[in-house]
Amino acid sequence: MRRLLNSRRLIAALLLVVVALLLWLGQALRLYERAWFSIEEWRHADAWRGKSLWLPDYRVVLEAQPIEGLSENVSALTFDPDRKTLFSVTNKPAQIIELSLEGKVLRRISLADFGDTEAIEYIGKDAYVLSDEYRQRLFQVSLREDTTHLEASQAQQLSLSLGDLGNRGFEGLAYDAVGKRLFVAKESDPVRIYEVRGFPRMQAGEPFAVHVVDDLKHNRNLFLRDLSSLQYDAHSGHLLALSDESRLVLELSADGEPISSLSLRSGMQGLSRSVPQAEGVALDDQGTLYLVSEPNLFYVFKKREAEAP
Repeated sequence: MRRLLNSRRLIAALLLVVVALLLWLGQALRLYERAWFSIEEWRHADAWRGKSLWLPDYRVVLEAQPIEGLSENVSALTFDPDRKTLFSVTNKPAQIIELSLEGKVLRRISLADFGDTEAIEYIGKDAYVLSDEYRQRLFQVSLREDTTHLEASQAQQLSLSLGDLGNRGFEGLAYDAVGKRLFVAKESDPVRIYEVRGFPRMQAGEPFAVHVVDDLKHNRNLFLRDLSSLQYDAHSGHLLALSDESRLVLELSADGEPISSLSLRSGMQGLSRSVPQAEGVALDDQGTLYLVSEPNLFYVFKKREAEAP
């Protein structure tokens, strides 16, 4: 009888350990928030479709195409509406890569002393912002048609002191041209989106007054495990947040509420294989979504045509 009681106690203890482990894993992987969001996304589909990007309607049309001439480290993506091209960065070697909308390399621009460059964002004609992840620096640079090399010493710079972020710093950028807001993504520990006002200065002689907002509504319900990239949609005022670890692109409303998502897992959105390490997302002026993944993979997603009633 004593042996039976001891066995039952051991089994009960093991069950408690298993339950505690499952609860911890669920919280660490943000499974409960994601499950609840999936229910809410389904419930409010009719209300948001037509008023948002509505990412569930997107399907992959170009999958995992290698970017010829690049072997590794592709990171970040932004669309240039003037040139109708895309720009990305690599940090080893440190360079900006101009890509066609089909994922072909058009130009390389070498970088000197920009640090650990992880993000690039179009902010206006020939004007871009770069981020240094490790040192928490932002650079405004000018890219003309004949630009082949950039020096950090010649760029407008902003250093932000947000604590010791290490290699979990500025991983993504997005720009609201109307509101003059630069969104900056902190990769993890914790995941965070900051809003920077006053940088960059688009006109010479403007007062240099920088304001950083770190209590955005976008952070309240952000259940992603990390952040790799951001994209601002001027038509809806919504923000796209890309997560490599969650294998997800998440659409956030202007109030920071999660609205819709695009899964990067095998079998979803027409994908035959999961996206291995998503690093950059961009939207063009037609609503086409582009994505890059390490080491050098290029993806294109397009929205399905609305079905006739």
